[in-house]
Amino acid sequence: MKIVILAAGIGSRLGNPFPKPLTPLNSGKTIMQNQVDNLSACFNADDINLIVGFKKELIMEEFPDLTYIYNPVFDQTNTSKSLLRGLKKCKGNGVLWLNGDVVFEEKVLDKLKPYIDKDESFVAVNNSAVAEEEVKYTVNENGYINEISKTVKNALGEAVGINYISSNDVNTLIAYLEKCGDNDYFERGIEMAIEANELQILPVNISEFMCMEVDFEEDLKAVNKMIDNK
Repeated sequence: MKIVILAAGIGSRLGNPFPKPLTPLNSGKTIMQNQVDNLSACFNADDINLIVGFKKELIMEEFPDLTYIYNPVFDQTNTSKSLLRGLKKCKGNGVLWLNGDVVFEEKVLDKLKPYIDKDESFVAVNNSAVAEEEVKYTVNENGYINEISKTVKNALGEAVGINYISSNDVNTLIAYLEKCGDNDYFERGIEMAIEANELQILPVNISEFMCMEVDFEEDLKAVNKMIDNK
């Protein structure tokens, strides 16, 4: 199993002059340090690959021992193309991938590890919140994801930005990410593969744990409040 963290974006909505994954938290760690520490506690740190772009040197200086994959068109493409680069590099393996702005506690990975051990493709979801800006989902009659995007209606919950593609499914997802437009999120590739009946993705509910994407200043305040209350 390989791990890919998508950390190439500019993160303009938060307004930092540095990459969003380097945003400091009240815990004393950055978002990226929180991710790397939790991942390293559960998996092999040598398997962590960072997709970088915007001010990549700052991230590389902070984490010199990780493996890097550069997206030179980070300012012209969205997460579908960053993930595509990561999956191609890790081809032949199951891949756990995270958005570079997700703050989560280690217990989230404990919940997800059995599915990884079974090599079962999944999207981690929070069913206690369905925010307008977030990626939302519905399921089919068999309990697998049917729709996944920001425009889903009557959603059951929202994706939290932690996902796994099995070693059997990785080539399929690569093929559909290649069909995505430059500005598509990676969820579009997943959705197209589902529509073609070529991919089954299980939603795994992690609502009981702290796990939140930091897109705006309000998100950062909410995350820090959760950290302070721990």
